[in-house]
Amino acid sequence: MKRLELICASLILLGAPLWAQMEDNSRTQPVPALAGIDTSQEANDDRMQTPPVVSGLAYPIALTSQERSNYLRGGLSFTSAYSDNVLGGVGGHPVSDVSYSVAPVVAMDQTTSRLHWTASYAPGFTFYQRTSARNETDQNASIEFQYRLSPHVTFSAGDRFQKSSNVFNQPDLTLGGTVTGGTEGANFSVIAPIADRLSNTGNAGLTYQFSLHSMIGGSGTFSNLHYPDQTQVPGLFDSSSQGGLAFYSHRVAKMHYIGAAYEYQRLMAYPTVGVSETKTHAVLLFYTLYPTAKLSVTLFGGPQHSDTALPLLQPDRSWTPAAGASLSWQGRLNSFALSYSHYIADGGGLVGAVQMDSARVSVRQRITKTLTGSVTGEYSQNDILGTLPAGTSNGHSISGTATLEQRFGQHVNLQVGYTRLRQDYSNIPVLSLTPDTNREFVSLSYQFSKPLGR
Repeated sequence: MKRLELICASLILLGAPLWAQMEDNSRTQPVPALAGIDTSQEANDDRMQTPPVVSGLAYPIALTSQERSNYLRGGLSFTSAYSDNVLGGVGGHPVSDVSYSVAPVVAMDQTTSRLHWTASYAPGFTFYQRTSARNETDQNASIEFQYRLSPHVTFSAGDRFQKSSNVFNQPDLTLGGTVTGGTEGANFSVIAPIADRLSNTGNAGLTYQFSLHSMIGGSGTFSNLHYPDQTQVPGLFDSSSQGGLAFYSHRVAKMHYIGAAYEYQRLMAYPTVGVSETKTHAVLLFYTLYPTAKLSVTLFGGPQHSDTALPLLQPDRSWTPAAGASLSWQGRLNSFALSYSHYIADGGGLVGAVQMDSARVSVRQRITKTLTGSVTGEYSQNDILGTLPAGTSNGHSISGTATLEQRFGQHVNLQVGYTRLRQDYSNIPVLSLTPDTNREFVSLSYQFSKPLGR
């Protein structure tokens, strides 16, 4: 935690002296990149972008024709889903069930000359035909904002909270993807069946473009995963993580960025006995190519050191490589993002931190004026760090979802989809006895939007 405090202090010290320069800089210097804030074309040519590997943000999957700003949106959605595996290994054999969800939604997106912020909230209720004991009230809330402290300095922050019995039962509030270009972010690749869960992720960062072609910045992240009823998920545990990152980025040419980053993580898991803790340090070099405003390609790599302490076992220390690549395109008729990464991450419910290999893809295509299709997929291999206690094991998961969305008029949308999930964790009872899940769903929603300002 001392390292996190040091990083936060450095961010404050970095931003403090710039307040006094705000007025002069706003008249004489180029403006750094800040999504959603209107500037002149000349200023846009001077502003640097924050490379995906250090931005901490997921790639958007919304088509550019679907993007809107300065609006208030509300609505109501009804979702019904059939799953052939709702209880995992708790019952010893697959149990199928049908669920019904009702969720009102309110979301806001507003842009001013210096501030861009979005917020959304979707409470709701989910109930099941056969497993009525798992009925619950759902809560989904998120907020993100960017604020330009001065023409050179941008502060950004975000937070997302979810309370649900089903990890698949998440409203599509902001069309944000699950594909990222870096190593920041929580590990949600271990998916429990219907089980009460609370998750919360957040981040905050500061960037400073101190010259025409150079930028520095820093960020902090946290995540928490909590299962209120441990009997619903035998073999899985609560986890949490905190991290900090500092980077330098240089624009070699209009389309080419190179840089370096230092990343620290503290990854915690809470098994039945004791606490599992892993601390990591990584130095990463990265390269990002921006052929167009809507296309980016990123490569990164470097050494990562870990120090792991598992309950009742000797500490384990090791050096491993961290590396990855990502590509993102966002157009009017289609968008896609894909990434691969190899790095140390939190266990996402396992007994400790893991060496993770993850590949993700997200594709969205406008088929007709009113019909849109999307496909997402993920493969994750999780190898627990350190000497494994008896009864634990490594494993992997493969998941994919395909959807079709039909718009009727300006307010009504119908979405149908199918999800396939396979998880191979031989010594985790809730997953090992019934590793396969198939889920079909249909959702009908009514939405309205009201412009805010211009």
